[in-house]
Amino acid sequence: MISRPLRIGFLASRNGSAMRAIIDAIESGALEAEARLVVSNNRNAPAMAFAAEHGVPTLCVPTQADPEGADARLCAALTEAGVELVVLSGYLRRLGPKTLAAFRDRVLNIHPGPLPDFGGEGMYGRRVHEAVLAAGAPQSEICIHLVDEEYDRGPIVARRPVAIEPGDTPEALEARVLSLEPPFFVETLQKIARRDPSIRTFD
Repeated sequence: MISRPLRIGFLASRNGSAMRAIIDAIESGALEAEARLVVSNNRNAPAMAFAAEHGVPTLCVPTQADPEGADARLCAALTEAGVELVVLSGYLRRLGPKTLAAFRDRVLNIHPGPLPDFGGEGMYGRRVHEAVLAAGAPQSEICIHLVDEEYDRGPIVARRPVAIEPGDTPEALEARVLSLEPPFFVETLQKIARRDPSIRTFD
């Protein structure tokens, strides 16, 4: 059962924009949660420096040389930190079987387009927005979903529509979505923390 405050671990490869917004919300009292650990596969990730500045423990777990060993180390670190929910904030690596098994239905990712139509391997960043516009979709969407063994196929936890404006370019749509993602992640975690009936149950 997920407790309150939520005990959150973060995985980030670069800037960790959603992670930053969530930590800020925790510090301001807007989110009843604890940031227990930030893990990156990139020791130079700005997300790591931000976490350290805010007193959140950090760990670098490189994944390329030994994926199985990295999976075991990541799973152990999250478990030892008492993490209940794992938030992916621009984490550019596939999770291994040990971590997925230990945190089944407890790993959240945010996707910058409608799922399942604009998801899957290789569909990230601007590629998603290019595909949405090329398909003539009536609107785009931000999806927060559970992570499983297949890219972008886990159950949807929350969705937010994003308007497509006349003359939109992939760059413009990307910028609009990026500005909406962090507050939407905070809002979704707030609903999880207060057991909002409109959101998936994590008990």
